[in-house]
Amino acid sequence: MKKKLDDKIIMEISNLKKNYGNFTAIDNIDIVVEKGDFFGFIGPNGAGKSTTINCILNYIFPTEGSIKVLGLDAITDSVIIKKHIGFVPADVFYYEEMKVSDLLNYSNSFYNTTDNKLIKKYVKLFDIPIDKEFGELSSGNKKKVAIIQSLLHNPKLLILDEPSNGLDPLMQANLFNVLNEIRKDGTTIFMSSHILGEVQKYCNKIAFIKNGKIINNGNISDILNKELKLIRITIDNIKDLKKVLKMKDLQNIITENNIISFIYKNDINELIKILNNFNILDITIKTPDLDDLFMSYYKEGK
Repeated sequence: MKKKLDDKIIMEISNLKKNYGNFTAIDNIDIVVEKGDFFGFIGPNGAGKSTTINCILNYIFPTEGSIKVLGLDAITDSVIIKKHIGFVPADVFYYEEMKVSDLLNYSNSFYNTTDNKLIKKYVKLFDIPIDKEFGELSSGNKKKVAIIQSLLHNPKLLILDEPSNGLDPLMQANLFNVLNEIRKDGTTIFMSSHILGEVQKYCNKIAFIKNGKIINNGNISDILNKELKLIRITIDNIKDLKKVLKMKDLQNIITENNIISFIYKNDINELIKILNNFNILDITIKTPDLDDLFMSYYKEGK
């Protein structure tokens, strides 16, 4: 009996956990990706991003929890799922002595839905020397080959692990133009990236992962709430200021020498009244972007 694909909830991760001995790489994470999402998965090296992706692709088995892709079980239905997804790894390894043209044709032969014209289109767009052996390519050109092979069968879900690594600005622009095109045509995108500017520009949903746990997850417009303010204050008597601010609604407090920074979500005038009682050496107030949130989530403060 042919299994029916879910065309609304593209991916659902529930209570996912992965242990390596006594080390917990990912810890009870929950993520839902709906059709048409451009989902950004954010975190520093070692946070658990690649482990999560490897579980999704059934490259490794989770310790606990479940993953559904297109409504199917990521483990028992992995063969069916892989017919409908594309994947670009952070580090690309293919047959070193195989010509790029042969490698792409070989990838193309795996699917019944592919169009040979797509190879020519993407090879021209990404400017790949198809007559060279794969092992002769630069890391950027290797990444471009991986991008092309992931797109050949018009996947329902495209998973990208640091796709911009090795690409120059022109090729990065070409990549995201393609991603926007295929998203309009119905492809859902799940992207792990360190380049927060591109995540903020293109993604509609994001999840922050830290030490294997999801610490924030949702619509990017909600997470970048315009009511939030990032405050950075330079002051001599920082301990006295911290005592006064202790009862206020502060988030992500970081102190370093005589500088304190935090996320604030109250009437800014109330904060100004408090600060008037102190000798402020310098102050910055701004609406946080993803870079600011990333630093406030991951920078180790005292």
